[in-house]
This record gives sequence, structure tokens and C-alpha cells, in this order.
Amino acid sequence: MDNNETATVMGHDVTTITCVCGNTVSQAGLIQANSDGVPVYAGGKTPIPDTLAEWPSDEDLYTLCPSCGRVYRDATIEETGTAPVAFRVDVTAAPIAEAIRDHWNLSS
Repeated sequence: MDNNETATVMGHDVTTITCVCGNTVSQAGLIQANSDGVPVYAGGKTPIPDTLAEWPSDEDLYTLCPSCGRVYRDATIEETGTAPVAFRVDVTAAPIAEAIRDHWNLSS
């Protein structure tokens, strides 16, 4: 991975990220994740699925691109107005693939 990869972001708003691969919130979606890149459970009336991570108690959230696996640290975006890639995960393999699937199943 090129450590200099940076997504486009407007202002300091994590919801405006355009991933390096071109994905956005309104396209294939971007997912809130924990510091391991695992999608977090946003709550609701259903029990937390085993595949999703609990909402971090320290609110240290990341944004995962489910298309390419790039992960961005929300705190960096909010503080600096830039969106450097923090790390990448494999979105085609367990456990991330299952967590993404369950996230979308709960969101629909």
C-alpha cells in the first residue's frame, strides 16, 4: 500500500469522503468501523451480530470502504480536514466480508 494515499474530503466531514477507489457514501456506501477495520454495530432493536464489532467506548471510529478495503481514521479527518488511508483490510475474506454483509442486511 502507498502510505501517501489520501481520499478527498470536504471540510472536516467524514460523510463527504470520496475514497481513493472512487466510492462514496451515496455509491456503494462507506461503513463505520473499529480500529481493526471491522464494521461496528450502530445499535437498534436487534442483538449485536457476532460478526460486527461493538461501538467503541472511546468513540475512536474509522470509515471502511467496502469496495476496496481502505480504512480512514475519523479523528484524523475531523482534526485535519484530510483523509489519509490508515490501513487496508481484505473485504473479500472472513471476518470482514461477513461483517459487511451483516451490516448491509441490518441497514436495509
